[in-house]
Amino acid sequence: MNNSKRTYFKRKIYQKMLDWKRDKDGSTALLIKGARRVGKSTVAEEFAKNEYDSYVVINFDNARQEVWDAVKNIADIDDFFIRIQLLYNVTLTPRRSVVIFDEIQKAPLVRQAIKYLVQDHRYDYIETGSLLSIKKNVKNITIPSEETRMTMYPMDYEEFKGALGEGSAFQLLRDAFYRKKPLGDSVNRKLLRDFRLYMMVGGMPQAVESYLNTKNLSMVDQVKREIIELYADDFRKIDPTGKITRLFRAIPSELSRNAKRYLSGAVIGAQTDDNHLDELLEDMEDSLCVNFAYHADNPSVGLPLHKNKDAYKMYMGDTGLFVTLAFLDKEATDNIIYQKLLSDKLSADLGYVYENIVAQMLKASGNELFYHTWKTPSGKHNYEIDFLLSRGNKLYPIEVKSSGYKAHASLDAFCQKYSAEVGERYLVYTKDYRKDGSTTLLPVYMVPFL
Repeated sequence: MNNSKRTYFKRKIYQKMLDWKRDKDGSTALLIKGARRVGKSTVAEEFAKNEYDSYVVINFDNARQEVWDAVKNIADIDDFFIRIQLLYNVTLTPRRSVVIFDEIQKAPLVRQAIKYLVQDHRYDYIETGSLLSIKKNVKNITIPSEETRMTMYPMDYEEFKGALGEGSAFQLLRDAFYRKKPLGDSVNRKLLRDFRLYMMVGGMPQAVESYLNTKNLSMVDQVKREIIELYADDFRKIDPTGKITRLFRAIPSELSRNAKRYLSGAVIGAQTDDNHLDELLEDMEDSLCVNFAYHADNPSVGLPLHKNKDAYKMYMGDTGLFVTLAFLDKEATDNIIYQKLLSDKLSADLGYVYENIVAQMLKASGNELFYHTWKTPSGKHNYEIDFLLSRGNKLYPIEVKSSGYKAHASLDAFCQKYSAEVGERYLVYTKDYRKDGSTTLLPVYMVPFL
């Protein structure tokens, strides 16, 4: 059994796992996918510990040879489980025990065998993994249909506040959003400072744990740098040419250009074959380290129908990692930089950081990301709606500002052009909640409630 000490932070996916256990009763395995280090293994083991009489964690990242020998004979289910119980010194009880296959992407034959393990119905099964769809990880195997799949993201703002012991404060935010009334400038300033801490630390559990233990943002930064290097190592294994790594590292600089799309040719060279580029981008999307927003060529409620796969923006899956990546040229991101970010006094335009956090929060709430650009009447500039949400039969356009700036020309032009399709319209910014005609001016920390 895995006895490594890991801090467990309460995660929302836990309730979904409970629903799976109750509703499926062993008729499917649970597959938890997500980027590396988002907490998949920790929540799986915590769930096993609390909800079953016994469990075993088979971690294919560091499994010893005897485990791989047992795997070779997994078709003989009785023999396999006798070996596993002996190797891990655990007693498994039919219908009261769970087997966790950790880093399942490294054991494709075990994943294929899920079909037969589930049919056997002896135990429950939880698989965790990243890079699950990468071609080499599914080559020559049949993907089991007997999987209930869940995606796990970095800790969202509610989970972050819970980890800091401030869960009740988040509930008050929710109440304030539905009251649709200003909170007052002094309250807003405090709430915004609290939120900026989330932007700096991010939602990777190791980074959050480091912050709680040290209260030192430079120490947190070191943790985040290690995670970024881990991602870069993974990308190099997928793509030895280094092109994915370059695409990944260029995300902050590409967003800071404020262009209407990510210019991959400028990053990795225009000579890259289109099919090869598509493969690289698919692998990046599958890694779940990156959130893609696609251009909706013809905005309507059926946004996926108008998705332009060739026009996209890339956001980091975690804004804490994004901030560290943006300053990766420095040996360590100075506490001074963090303090200035925290107090919003850094001279650099931070619009792209706010865009990234909004993308992260919308994605964590279950939204696909779309945006829309079109020419101004003069043809010299573009209007841009940063994010488009579909709610019922209406579109909710969102414009993001990194300041208290209240102008919203793009929103106004969009709502005029698509008046029949538009429901609520939002300008996300750093000031207090208020209405400006038909536009809701929304403090950034309220985005989770959209």
